[in-house]
Amino acid sequence: MRPEALNSLFVEVEALEGVGPKLRKPLEKLGLTRIRDLAYHLPDRFVERRAITNLDEATVGENVIVALTVREHRSPSGRGPFRIIAEDAIGNTCTITYFGRASYTGKKQLPVGELRWVAGRIDQYGQMLQMVHPEHVSEDSSAPVGQLCEAVYPLSEGLTQGRAAGLVAQALKSLPDLPEWIEPGLIAKTGWPIWRAALTEAHRGVNGPARDRLAYDELFANALALMLVRESNRSQRGTPLVGDGSLRAKLKLPFALTGAQARSISEIEGDLAQASPMLRLLQGDVGSGKTVVALSSMLIAVEAGAQAALLAPTEILARQHYETLSRMLQGTGVEIALLTGRDKGKAREAILMGLLGGSIQIVVGTHAIFQDSVAYKNLALVVIDEQHRFGVGQRLMLARKGRRAPHTLAMTATPIPRTLTLAQYGEMEVSKLDELPPGRQAIDTRVVAVERMDDVVGALTRHIETGQQAYWVCPMVNESETDDLAAAEARYAALKERFGDAVALVHGQLRPEVKDAAMERFSRGEASLLVATTVIEVGVDVPNATLMVIEQAERFGLAQLHQLRGRVGRGSGKSTCLLLRGNQLSETGRQRLALMRETQDGFRLAEEDLQLRGGGELLGTRQSGDTPFRIASLEQITKLLPLAHDDARLLIERDGGLSGPRGEAARLLLYLFERDWGVQLLRSG
Repeated sequence: MRPEALNSLFVEVEALEGVGPKLRKPLEKLGLTRIRDLAYHLPDRFVERRAITNLDEATVGENVIVALTVREHRSPSGRGPFRIIAEDAIGNTCTITYFGRASYTGKKQLPVGELRWVAGRIDQYGQMLQMVHPEHVSEDSSAPVGQLCEAVYPLSEGLTQGRAAGLVAQALKSLPDLPEWIEPGLIAKTGWPIWRAALTEAHRGVNGPARDRLAYDELFANALALMLVRESNRSQRGTPLVGDGSLRAKLKLPFALTGAQARSISEIEGDLAQASPMLRLLQGDVGSGKTVVALSSMLIAVEAGAQAALLAPTEILARQHYETLSRMLQGTGVEIALLTGRDKGKAREAILMGLLGGSIQIVVGTHAIFQDSVAYKNLALVVIDEQHRFGVGQRLMLARKGRRAPHTLAMTATPIPRTLTLAQYGEMEVSKLDELPPGRQAIDTRVVAVERMDDVVGALTRHIETGQQAYWVCPMVNESETDDLAAAEARYAALKERFGDAVALVHGQLRPEVKDAAMERFSRGEASLLVATTVIEVGVDVPNATLMVIEQAERFGLAQLHQLRGRVGRGSGKSTCLLLRGNQLSETGRQRLALMRETQDGFRLAEEDLQLRGGGELLGTRQSGDTPFRIASLEQITKLLPLAHDDARLLIERDGGLSGPRGEAARLLLYLFERDWGVQLLRSG
């Protein structure tokens, strides 16, 4: 139950003055539904303004505040702008320009003959100085208006800067006084302000210490919650699983295990033999053989007389895993089943009975395998594929399905930079598949200018005529009015004219059943070309697809480009990846594409991606491997995460965990950042 001290922060935004159903919609788009969300809705940047006494002091392009007397209104002839002629204290003239409906605002705020303080950007229009759509106009003639340093907030349609700033100001008035959760020595060393002051200062442009303090709070809350998960896990009793190797010996693998695979299986085998449940992350680059490691782990559980479950984020991926594992298990006598939300009637009942009775030893499926109606005889191992799509809270829910807490093996196909592994998986041990199976061919990667589009389509035609399949990936779904981006819909239409029904389309805005049908057409070979957005980044395995075209490749991060490239090169045929680049290529974009040509080592690319992107972009637009943080920038994660991790360990190991004064304060922090599953674990343990 949330502590009472935080109740004022979790009040819905409708409690604020001026917020009704109409304004709630744009706020919801930004995730701003409670007072707490507004308080942490930090500015993207700040506009610095200088108060001047006359226009001679201003330079073109500068943001200023100046007192002007309105001399004339000039209404447009036709559809032109509405112009207001004004003078400063020594007679210099400036045109204040409004377009469209904003002209009504200008007439009202700047009546002829009146003096007003006006804030905005000074530009040159012909021989005249001009200010377009002033940001502030004040009727108070005694002093400048607004702040000399004004916050600029992230917005959505229907929310203005003025309204956002007003709502944030209301939210900040609701901030309670909270006790300090940071270790006193660290506060003294850094000089950080107290929590309430830090939030207030961060909205006023006092950026360094205040923003660092807030970022640290977020990192500390995350580190502490993950450590509580680990501590709780160690205190639970699991089922030790010791296999005799009989089933693994029956596997007829067409290849020898790599050293990394053998090492990872050995690490997992050691964990499974322990009484405390395993919590391990298996990081594997594209094509590194995670499936074999997962299967070996599940067979250890079956050899020990228990059941195992593999959880996939999508039905397509679940079916692919089921088909792959079924082939590999032939001749072992192990019973495997697929369970998804689509399964109904007698078929579903048979699977449920098999799981309850124990005749089904391995089940593969989506979240449906953990619904309340699904019961197991002895579930002792859960394998979670594409771990980043499942939160810690979901993983804890899975633990309740076994008679005792099951062992957990989480897998991700996205190599994660060392800097971020601790942030995302701090409660887990990590195994890494950092070498590819022998004989796996390199993918021929080339960078092609967009002017050669006709050549690319010609090559694609010849490729399809040989009976092979291809992907064409676009960065957007719909055309943007402001950016000349290739849209998946438009590209699909153009390629469909050339190739007819041989083309299928997949993007995130399609209904799931439509998307699944298109994917299945491509998987079965009924479609030769799949036009898609990044929804195919993981989980698509079509060995006959040997050509990947990525349009506007410079707009993708390295980690994402690497994942997309990994959709080809999955069969015995030679594969090619064409990176189509636009003309506006930044230095970062150039380096990124050069690295893609140079290496196929996903772990190296992940590290380089982090360096190239920096704090502004982090790892891209919520792409795979992104961090769970909204406040902490990349620089802050790099600088502050080790401190937060050490402080969390200190609190648990030396300072009594969540008991005691600092522990009680830290408990508030966990609820504040909604990492309270850490508190729930402590309570239940």
